[in-house]
Amino acid sequence: MMRKVFLLLLPVCLLAVTACQNDDYVYPNVVTEFIDGQTDETGTLTQLVTDKGKVYTIQPREGLDGLVPDSVYRTVSVYEPADDSDEAYLYSAELILAMRPLPDWNFQDGIKTDPVNVRSVWRSGEYINLILLPLVKEGSHAFHFVDHGITESEGTRTLALTLYHDRKGDSEAFTREVCLSIPLWPYRHELSKGDTVVLQINTYDEGFVSYTFTY
Repeated sequence: MMRKVFLLLLPVCLLAVTACQNDDYVYPNVVTEFIDGQTDETGTLTQLVTDKGKVYTIQPREGLDGLVPDSVYRTVSVYEPADDSDEAYLYSAELILAMRPLPDWNFQDGIKTDPVNVRSVWRSGEYINLILLPLVKEGSHAFHFVDHGITESEGTRTLALTLYHDRKGDSEAFTREVCLSIPLWPYRHELSKGDTVVLQINTYDEGFVSYTFTY
């Protein structure tokens, strides 16, 4: 039985500081990006790891604890790297979903492909990142990724993926932003440099659109 991942289409704030709530506050020279956050044995967020492998130690502050110990969280984080140091001050981090694609036979109720608008899709490190704009009202939507398998042609392997989106009968009233990531590290032993990953997304304006990435 597939365990579906449900995402309430509201911002999920994992971490926050008082300054974030002040509209007049001006951040210093900060970076905003999709990034991994790692916790220590106490469940405290202690490190940020960029998709290029750069590791920052997070400067201690309140609000970084209460998480699962020794775990990696995929986030959109706002942080400031310290000058001449491997430390960083974390201003905020929004938890996003990073689901390993499931084979199509796991979706016993059928593969739902309700349309979305697409703001951006890109590859960074061992992730494909998505910023989607589904039309919503007040319900929760289910998102996942479908793995259709790997085919081979002329020595090149191609992994075929599809965005799973079930709006669960929610009305299409206004736009919400949803951030997702597809981890590619599970395919290290199946794909090699030069192979391709093709992601299909059903969109409002163009129907199914394909995004192709070199592994």
